[in-house]
Amino acid sequence: MTKMLHICVTPRGAKSRTLKITNTFLETFKKRHPECEIDTINLFSEKLPEISLDVTDGKYLLMAGGEISNRLKPAWQEIERHIARFLSADIYLLSCPMWNFSIPYRLKHYIDVIAQPRYLFRYTEHGAEGLAKNKKMLVIASRGGDYSPDSPSRSFDHQEPYLRTVFGFFGITDITFIIAQPTDALGADVMLERITAAQNAAKRLAESL
Repeated sequence: MTKMLHICVTPRGAKSRTLKITNTFLETFKKRHPECEIDTINLFSEKLPEISLDVTDGKYLLMAGGEISNRLKPAWQEIERHIARFLSADIYLLSCPMWNFSIPYRLKHYIDVIAQPRYLFRYTEHGAEGLAKNKKMLVIASRGGDYSPDSPSRSFDHQEPYLRTVFGFFGITDITFIIAQPTDALGADVMLERITAAQNAAKRLAESL
């Protein structure tokens, strides 16, 4: 692997529980792969392009087999820049806490920016085909409650299923989740225990890549 795109989706910086786990992963990963370029995009500081009427018109043109017209090209320049940056990576690291049972709104905005036909996916006679194949993704997440498979709150988890679905639609099916949960519901001691366990898991994964 030659390039990792770290998509950071937390505004909390050093206070972020998710980033405590991510930093452990990166520390080990960088030692094992000093040749790998790590490109970080922080979605809470990055100015993402708006999904305007011109962007939407361009999307429908592409889906109908047309091309982006000269009139629409200015609106598509930033869209294409973000897509190119995304596709340039061999592996993705997504630092993404759970917000309100799902993902932070800035990640949804980013996904809406890059999810463009003939760039990330295409329609064929056999159905939709993802165009970002043969890539890996690691998702590091923290959650205030417990939404693990054995938890009665499992059905509230709209984070992992959505991320697997949308990035799988793009062709990225090799996705590993490392999740610290709960980090609020059972107090500070449990929070520390679960974050430490997730850090250990992140370190082992970095050592195996």
